[in-house]
Amino acid sequence: MTQPHATPTQGTDGNPAGQDPQGTNPAHVPPADLRAALTAELGGAARAWLDQALDEAAAHPGTHGPISVWELRLAEAGRRCGPAHADAARVLVLHAARAGTEALSRVYSQGTADERRAVLHALPHLVPGPDALPLVEDALRTNDTRLVAAALGPYAARHLDAHQWRHAVLKCLFTGVAVERVADLAGRARGDGELARMLADYAAERTAAGRTVPEDLHRVLALTGTEQSPAPGNADPHGKES
Repeated sequence: MTQPHATPTQGTDGNPAGQDPQGTNPAHVPPADLRAALTAELGGAARAWLDQALDEAAAHPGTHGPISVWELRLAEAGRRCGPAHADAARVLVLHAARAGTEALSRVYSQGTADERRAVLHALPHLVPGPDALPLVEDALRTNDTRLVAAALGPYAARHLDAHQWRHAVLKCLFTGVAVERVADLAGRARGDGELARMLADYAAERTAAGRTVPEDLHRVLALTGTEQSPAPGNADPHGKES
């Protein structure tokens, strides 16, 4: 497995910044439901491969030798199930293997960007506490918008502290990741005066520089329910940090 760490804002598969190819985000779907939905979508050969991969992972969880058989299946998922279903397949393999924080960290550090994204999607299903936050923090430092989007799922919503979470929301605005990808955005933004101040400051900076203000900024600001008023600007969903 190779170790790329950042990619352009548009994925190599041609999907828009921060968006997964499949319609269902695997971080938000219970594994049993995810498997049922994926099985219904896959062809016969892909279904057979998935069943075998999950059986192997369940029979040989944890680490066995330099690399476990289920880790090899993670690398195969895109070829076997197709790009549209690879994230879901990888999450199911990780769940079947009962991968803990140590195993997830190893896969994340050694894996491709696709495998890293799958680890981030799997966190809410496998890690009950904040032990895996370093993986989320690492993803948020990259310029890979699909990693950033995956990092801001239910696990981050539960465990990122307020300071980190606010800056993650701003990173979405900087890089063009749709804020709808931020799990529990409305709940965490509600009444957050500091977030509102940061958003208003960012809007003022862009307006002063003659740049448009992302429409998503207005959406998040409205969710805070505060009296902050950003400077006016045209919608620019892909506004980037200068």
